[in-house]
Amino acid sequence: MNKNPNHGVYPTMITPYNKNGNIDFGAVDALVEWYYHKGCDGIFTACQSSEIFFLSLNERVSLARNVKEKADALAAIGGSRKAMTVVASGHISESFDDQVKELTLIAETGVDAVILISNRFDIDNTGDAKWVCDLNALTEQLPKDTALGVYECPYPYKRLLTPAMLNACIKTGRFTFIKDTCCDTKTIAGRIKQLDGTGVNLFNANSLTLLDSLHSGAAGFSGIMGNFHPQLYSWLCRNYMTQSETAEKVQAFLTLASLTETMAYPCTAKYHLSEIEGIKMEYTSRARDVNQLTDYQKSCVRQMDLLARMIYTQLPK
Repeated sequence: MNKNPNHGVYPTMITPYNKNGNIDFGAVDALVEWYYHKGCDGIFTACQSSEIFFLSLNERVSLARNVKEKADALAAIGGSRKAMTVVASGHISESFDDQVKELTLIAETGVDAVILISNRFDIDNTGDAKWVCDLNALTEQLPKDTALGVYECPYPYKRLLTPAMLNACIKTGRFTFIKDTCCDTKTIAGRIKQLDGTGVNLFNANSLTLLDSLHSGAAGFSGIMGNFHPQLYSWLCRNYMTQSETAEKVQAFLTLASLTETMAYPCTAKYHLSEIEGIKMEYTSRARDVNQLTDYQKSCVRQMDLLARMIYTQLPK
């Protein structure tokens, strides 16, 4: 069990498709390599950005396995950097037996942690007690040597972790990764305090609150915008204490740039990666109508990239 995931930036990985609508594993490999060279410390794959609710079980498992193998291969070739920590979910089913099956198969891919989705427990949202009961029942059925995490996925609804739910995760001794989507500075600070000394690491998905959360002790960032300018998030996570004035300015840009999340994501990310970064893939998505990606939105993505690159070149390295 990997009890020490890298701190830093974990993009929520999108799933590239080819013209036939199948996963383009050549583009997947290229994207993993792009993350690596942009300074990412890990990858969260088979997540909502990966469109897991629209992927078959075989596709979810294949995606997780491919990303882990490529990340390890890059580290073996490079030699000078630790391998990116790869965490994966694929947790979409409602029935207990189906959840055990899908998560066991994800664990068998060798990813560093299997991420459970908070709204998949106590499906009817009756309260903390049922949620904790469901969590304990499921974790008992998963491979004992597999590190776990939990993700407050917004789809089909956002189930935020209460202190009691978080405490239940801590008590198992198996959790290493929390993907926080509460978007509230005070709540994040309280969670970090609760996690102190437990070995459980909190990664903030929200750009606006990132700098405040890092000062509170967050382990890093895991969010959508890691598909656009991860190098800026990486710089912030590494330099927020020693370059405080510049960090405030980078944070301000990240906050404003994150407003593009309301556009036709993940099609916007696929446009950016294909047309600007050169990782050729279709813009299509199983979760979003690609026709929602307008020329206006493409222009916003290009201008955002231009400014992000300018800012990065001026940062103290």
